Amino acid sequence: MRLAIRVKPGSSREGVGGTYGDTAIVVRVCARAVDGKATEAALRAVASAFRVPRGAVRLVSGTTSRDKVVDIEGNDEEIAERAARLRAG
Repeated sequence: MRLAIRVKPGSSREGVGGTYGDTAIVVRVCARAVDGKATEAALRAVASAFRVPRGAVRLVSGTTSRDKVVDIEGNDEEIAERAARLRAG
């Protein structure tokens, strides 16, 4: 299942939840946006939030942008349910 995320690098604490715009899920990471560190931290945070292995989360677009699209492998129904809860905060 593909999801839009908004990465907030340099946050004081990491977390996944809330919305940016209409559908993007906010992903806060402590890592700075240098050499892809924030992107990798965001992918790990998404994997943890959706309770899937890191290898099940793939970056589709947005390598150098705060707005990214990720593909999460797994049960689409469970992922959609979890995404709805995370968007709600």
